[in-house]
Amino acid sequence: MKLLKPAHTLLALGLAFGVMSAVAQSLSPLVPLEGAAASPWRFVGFPKSKADIPPTRFEFADVQGERALKVSTRASYGTWVHDLNKANPGRLQWHWRLDQPLTGGKGVADILTKAGDDAALKVCVMFDHPLDRVPFAQRTLLRIARSVSGEDLPAATLCYVWDSVHPVGLQGPNPYTQRVRFITLQGKGAPLAQWQTETRDVAADFAKLFADELPTGAGVPQVRAVLIGADSDNTGAQSLGWVRDLQWQP
Repeated sequence: MKLLKPAHTLLALGLAFGVMSAVAQSLSPLVPLEGAAASPWRFVGFPKSKADIPPTRFEFADVQGERALKVSTRASYGTWVHDLNKANPGRLQWHWRLDQPLTGGKGVADILTKAGDDAALKVCVMFDHPLDRVPFAQRTLLRIARSVSGEDLPAATLCYVWDSVHPVGLQGPNPYTQRVRFITLQGKGAPLAQWQTETRDVAADFAKLFADELPTGAGVPQVRAVLIGADSDNTGAQSLGWVRDLQWQP
């Protein structure tokens, strides 16, 4: 469930990179990769050093009469990212469905372990988290990762995950880095091939999961990006899911 999962190194930190009310900026409608040149959505995969890992596929398609973003993995990794200009966090809503959980791989998908850290579907929010709130050791690693990657990498990311192994409500840090923390919104036993609607108070979720880095009385940091992702490169498995109507609510 890493955001970008380069070979167990500092880059595990570094490469983790409708209409809206005044609460935040607009999340433009999802578009297929063929129209990416005119779209604020962009694909982000592994760096060139990991070019042997295939990209997760993001494409527009119809499923039971609904137009949606089809997200499919095959021992792959990828994210579909929408950058924002320091937007205030609000309520994020979307519909998603999982038709095929992670299956057929060489290992068991388990988001609590590095070896199994894959996810068939996830929606993540990246925050403009002040670096001085990050513990010293992690802050140092993040600075190094920023220098190595040449990117102004986010210091905090919250992921909403569809997981088929653990129960709904599981939450905690990503096994690669404390800079990414997650909540499972759909868990073991969740119905397959059925649309599920999610509405999350992003600010409240951040305040809960990053409570150790949110001083008393401090506000939740602004949002710098929202992404849709899926990966199966650790386990070598396959999955198929769908996302539609991802938008901020008033």
